[in-house]
Amino acid sequence: MGSLIAIETSARHPDKVSGLALIGTAATMTVGLDLLKAAEANDGAAIDMVSIWGLGFKAELGGSLAPGLWMHQGAQRVLQEAKPGVLYNDLNACNAYQNGLTAAAAVKVPATFILGERDMMTPAKAGKALAAATPNARTVVLPGAGHMMMVETPDELLAALQ
Repeated sequence: MGSLIAIETSARHPDKVSGLALIGTAATMTVGLDLLKAAEANDGAAIDMVSIWGLGFKAELGGSLAPGLWMHQGAQRVLQEAKPGVLYNDLNACNAYQNGLTAAAAVKVPATFILGERDMMTPAKAGKALAAATPNARTVVLPGAGHMMMVETPDELLAALQ
């Protein structure tokens, strides 16, 4: 959702934005009904779904750069710390927002789109379509990464931002 907020802000207030870096994004972010219902009920199943769909395959195989850490459990713990209703509000806003392509076309600053090759939440194909609608866009696809690139491929993500 943060990337769509950034695009919308850049489109509405071009004088306030000098550049964009958008990580794991798409023009529309459809959220499944089962996930929305679970998040609305503050059911732990919502956290399970987000962490399973958010991480790439390698993350489930002990791909953490920090020995002994399991990315899946780390992702769950971060989500568990959110106050009740926060996950639902975020997912619901993602699901409802429909102005991505229009806002992207109005972006006047350089934009870097960083996409995960194996992102199931915002597939790289959808991110590339949003980038194509954005003037002066650069796209980087991180091999093997899912939606949680900051955890899965932190060094590669940092390099893509530079």
